[in-house]
Formats: sequence, structure tokens, C-alpha cells
Amino acid sequence: MKLSSVVLFGGTGFIGSHLAARLSAHNLTVVLPTRHAARAMGLMPLPGVDIVEADLRDDAALRRLVSGHDAAINLVGVLHAHRAKPYGPEFRQAHVDLPRRIVDACAQAGVPRYLHMSALGADPLGASMYQRSKADGEAAAHSRPEVAATVFRPSVVFGPEDNFLNMFARLQRHLPVVPLAGAGARFQPVYVGDVAEAFVRALFDPQAANQTYEMGGPQVYTLAELVRLAGRYAGHERRVLALPDGLARLQAMLFELLPGTPLITRDNLDSMKADNILHPGAKALTAAALGIKLTALEAVAPQYLSPGGRLDAIKAH
Repeated sequence: MKLSSVVLFGGTGFIGSHLAARLSAHNLTVVLPTRHAARAMGLMPLPGVDIVEADLRDDAALRRLVSGHDAAINLVGVLHAHRAKPYGPEFRQAHVDLPRRIVDACAQAGVPRYLHMSALGADPLGASMYQRSKADGEAAAHSRPEVAATVFRPSVVFGPEDNFLNMFARLQRHLPVVPLAGAGARFQPVYVGDVAEAFVRALFDPQAANQTYEMGGPQVYTLAELVRLAGRYAGHERRVLALPDGLARLQAMLFELLPGTPLITRDNLDSMKADNILHPGAKALTAAALGIKLTALEAVAPQYLSPGGRLDAIKAH
């Protein structure tokens, strides 16, 4: 399939920077909208990447951004929102309203493809606001039949700049013991490079139109196991203290009251009521359908979590 240019929303984030590099390597022009161009400075040297300052709250700006391009890709997402039913305004704006508006802009501008980042566990009847908003976001992705949407549902994504394993590694540098909510919750972490490659392959594959891909890595872990691995690879593994549900919710409530981004919220705990893993009976396709050989966490995480890992990564660039 002949493609020349795409618009990448959310391209300044963890997954977006990897995807922008992959798209650039395929000689595509990548228009990357952001409210603050300074956030994308690390991507400016990539060939074909065009950083554009834009206000995504403006429908006319969205139409101008997507007009004349072959596809739009949306990675925008948030992890926290104020509590409301069915979900808070932050989830509504980022996960539901924005994809609907992007797809509307694509339909009006004649852009035929839309690739959408959802999440494993997206469910309109899910226990958490996050899960419910992600499900409604998928419905928004498919809201215009003239725009062929491809949806991706990854489990937690790991890689050198992640805010998951790195966070647990940082905590264990300073804490003698890790009091952990949701210690028994199961995850299937997937490597950021594999997620980026899935987007690229689906973009070039007409058969991927109107498909949903669930993405999990080659192994399932409990949250406690992942915390221990992060500490071990970082050189300071601590004892993990599994919190009972009541105490876990109290801890989450206290974190919500603190200034800044909370480490965990009650909504995060609600999401962990369901295992964040692939289910063999699911109708969605997996990375295997795109010919992707998944990367093991043990093959990558020790390199960037080790005490000299970040320095080595800087030298490699």
C-alpha cells in the first residue's frame, strides 16, 4: 500500500517517540501536533518529522492537520481522572471526545485510515472509569464508516523511558519495603518497540483495516513479581508487602489527596480487578497476525534498569 504522510497525535510521549522514529525510518512524512514544540525537541532530528504547534481543542485545527494526509494515528491517553459516572472529564476529553473529533475531521477531509490506541481490558461495563472510557473511545474510533479504523489494545508497555518498571525501580532505591496494592493482579507486559512495529505494519496492511489487535508480551506476571524484577535489575530489590484490599483503597485515597500525579488511585485498583492479559477465546487478533515476534521483558529491562543502563543508552545515541 502506497503511503507518503501521516498525522501522529500523542507523538511526544513514551510510545509516540518510538513510533515516530519507526515511521521516519519508512520514509514517511510525519506531522506531529503538540501544544508546546519544546516537548518534541528530541524528535526534531528525525528525517521527515514535522513538529506543528496546534490546539487540539479546535475542530478547525484538526481538519487542517489531517487534510491531505493518508492516515491519522492517535496515541493520546491519560491514566487519571476525577471520579464521576461513567468516567471523569479528563477521561472523556482524552479517550472519547478527541478520537471522535479526529475521526470526524478525517471523514470531512477524506482521510481513509485511522489507527487508535486503546488498552487491554477496555469494556463499556468495566469496573473502572479508565476501562469504560477506553471502550467508548473504541466506539468513537469506529463512528464514521468512511474512515477505516484499526484499534490496538496493549497490556502495560515497558521500555527505556517507561513510567512503570522505572517507577518501581526508583521507589526501591528509597524504601526499605514496598507496600503494594493489587500485588496479585496479573499483567502481560509488552515491549514498546513491538507496539510501535505493530502500528507500522498495520498501517501498511490493508487487511488490518477495521481490525482490533490485542497485544501482550510472551509471559504473564503478577504485579508483585514485576516490582521484584524491577528492583533486582536496578540493584536494590526490596521486600514486597501485599496490602489487603481495604488498606490498599485507603492508600490510594491518600495518594489522590496529595499534590501532583498520584502513584495509584482507586480507579487504578478498580482496573486491576480484571487480569490485564490476553484471553485465548477473544475475537481480537494478536501481534502474531502482524508477523511480530514478541520481545521478552528479561531481554530488555535489565539493560535500562541497571545502575549504568541509562548512561549506556545515552552513549549509544
